[in-house]
Amino acid sequence: MNANHEIIKKVCDILMDGSVAEAKEIIQKQYPFTPLLRNARQYSEYKKTKVFCRDGFIDRYSGEKMVFPPVLRLLSNIMPIEFPFHKNWKMSECHLAYWQLLPTIDHVIPVTRGGEDKASNWVCTSQLRNSIKSSWLLKEVGWKLHKPGDVKEWDGLLNWFMSYIDMHPEAKDDKYINSWHRAAKRAIKEFA
Repeated sequence: MNANHEIIKKVCDILMDGSVAEAKEIIQKQYPFTPLLRNARQYSEYKKTKVFCRDGFIDRYSGEKMVFPPVLRLLSNIMPIEFPFHKNWKMSECHLAYWQLLPTIDHVIPVTRGGEDKASNWVCTSQLRNSIKSSWLLKEVGWKLHKPGDVKEWDGLLNWFMSYIDMHPEAKDDKYINSWHRAAKRAIKEFA
């Protein structure tokens, strides 16, 4: 990637000499256009929870700790003024923690760049870093892949969430929280 500016310089120099055909040929051979495909992905809460647990609730792009998603929503339900949530994540009405601490799944090698859509290419990352990385390769954004954490050392408050729900089962009236609770019950069996 670092030499790509040299290709553009070469093409510009050739264009100064008036050879559009030669410039086109260089671009086609040395820096061809490759369209990025947009593939919407939808992962179940269960699959996400498995990846979050596997990675120890660590943002694999920064090494920072993440929090199990329904914990944040539960906080918003309990403290809507102090810890607001907006269904469309409107930045003026949604706590910043939803971008910084809420984990999601990302493809290390984006599917749009030939990566496979399977668990071996999935990592836990924050919403913030997921949106920054988008369809880029790690080397293109200057990032590295951090080692996964140990879910026994940091569980993203998953066990706290399960204990809180046991004490306050009415919290499951929220469909989002209930869905994550069911996913956590399944995933915990695999990581116990």
